Amino acid sequence: MTDLDLLALRRHARRLLAPWDAPATPGCTLGLVRDGALVLQESAGLASLELGVPIGAETCFRIASVSKQFTCAAILLLAEDRKLSVGDDIRAHLPELPDFGVRITLDHLMRNCSGLRDMLELMRMGGADLAQPCTAEDLLAAIRRQRSLNFAPGSRFLYSNTNFFLLGRVVEAVSGESLGDFLARRIFTPLGMTRTRHTPSTTKVVPGLATGYLPRPGGGFQRAVHGFALGGEGGLVSCVEDLALWDRNFTTGRVGGTALPAALMEQAPFTNGHMNKYARGLEVARYRGLRTVDHGGLWPGFKTCFLRVPECGLTVIAIANHGGIDAHHIAHQMLDAAVEGRPGLHPAPPLPPRAALEDLAGRWLEPGSGTTVEFRLNQAGEPEAVQHGVPFALAPTEDGRLAARRGVFEFTASLPEGHRLAVETDAGTVTTFHRAPEQAVLPSDLPGRYHCEELATEWHIATEGKGLAVRVRGPLLAAGPWRLEAVGTDAVRVHTPGVLFQGWLDTRVLRDAAGGITGLAVSGARARELRFDRLA
Repeated sequence: MTDLDLLALRRHARRLLAPWDAPATPGCTLGLVRDGALVLQESAGLASLELGVPIGAETCFRIASVSKQFTCAAILLLAEDRKLSVGDDIRAHLPELPDFGVRITLDHLMRNCSGLRDMLELMRMGGADLAQPCTAEDLLAAIRRQRSLNFAPGSRFLYSNTNFFLLGRVVEAVSGESLGDFLARRIFTPLGMTRTRHTPSTTKVVPGLATGYLPRPGGGFQRAVHGFALGGEGGLVSCVEDLALWDRNFTTGRVGGTALPAALMEQAPFTNGHMNKYARGLEVARYRGLRTVDHGGLWPGFKTCFLRVPECGLTVIAIANHGGIDAHHIAHQMLDAAVEGRPGLHPAPPLPPRAALEDLAGRWLEPGSGTTVEFRLNQAGEPEAVQHGVPFALAPTEDGRLAARRGVFEFTASLPEGHRLAVETDAGTVTTFHRAPEQAVLPSDLPGRYHCEELATEWHIATEGKGLAVRVRGPLLAAGPWRLEAVGTDAVRVHTPGVLFQGWLDTRVLRDAAGGITGLAVSGARARELRFDRLA
């Protein structure tokens, strides 16, 4: 790369970051690694609004789920030491976990195909927002209460923080030291990653750590308060320089030899033969004809994208302390500039005609499960989808469909055919949605008390104001009222507002042969079909 090429890329990076180059806003840092060298790093915004400290080269951030590849690396290093095998049943190392009657291996956990429900989703259903104090033992208790799975191990993909929380505990059980100490001794210190550390407590003072902020609906920002303990699923603090050092290990193999990076990127098929895009703590995909290996991170007030393109010798690292920034999109825009003009690069597919996008807009329902999804156009006329309250951008595919522009999330929608819509997700699964009715009414016999044994939680549904709402008594605290909204016949949304974790739960009313309500089947994004039995 010539100096002028690098100058152009630096200017492009500054343009991408320009919206946050303001006097009183949190922001983002952006790094580009080329052939093992960190050739640029640009930053914009403040690491601390209170102190007016700008984001710089040494600013650290919570990198959240980008931590998962390091937890997987720890497991693989222990396997190399012959202290465990990736084919071990999880209960061989954590016998206190429930027996689901099927074999769940460490490799299932690393590949997000274990079927274990997400612990954060379980806590949300029990009324605990991420701002609430919650210990690692509280999370483990939620996992141990489970008696069923999202699906049979190895058959499907569903992102679950439970997998990596448990892997972190396996590292500790097998190594005899804390996850943080193991990672520091075996990975961080040998690679010179002096500003990377594992921080289970979000209240611990960490030198150089940026404060995470969330945009206020009416303007301005608020500090993102964290209450949950962090483990192997997302407990690392790091920075662009340290992640660049980690990236270099994928080619040098200084830690773990060439076998470690190969094992992290190795894919495996589901039981039906479809390939799982999720390798081990990393997602393998294609972007404009290029093979990418990446992972995102999201924690209240922080967003990260670690994006590798091995065939080009390129890696883009984007980290933000602004909850409204799309680090995934910024990283891919930076990649576009870095590979522009490369022979064989696929052009970005065009969006479908606006009329087709407008026909897609609105609410869609899968009647059998009660699952819902909404589509809309943003101010720029670009399509977005919302599921369980989480909005995500959609990008056109080469075959004329729309795919989620969001890491580790399989979602590809065809354009609607009349009142029917096909959505492809993990393991080649295609679900047919129908346009939800414009008018729907909550069942008149819905009020009552419902109990879920797997959540140790009771929901009390009653009239609140002009509608129905849920008041929750969970294992840690009481919450509510949560508003109920009718979506279709016996299909209900339960809205779960929170400062940090808000959205909706898709809820299906269960009835007996006589038509009486026997309970509710409640699903979130990462925990499906939780059964609430009617008490009264």
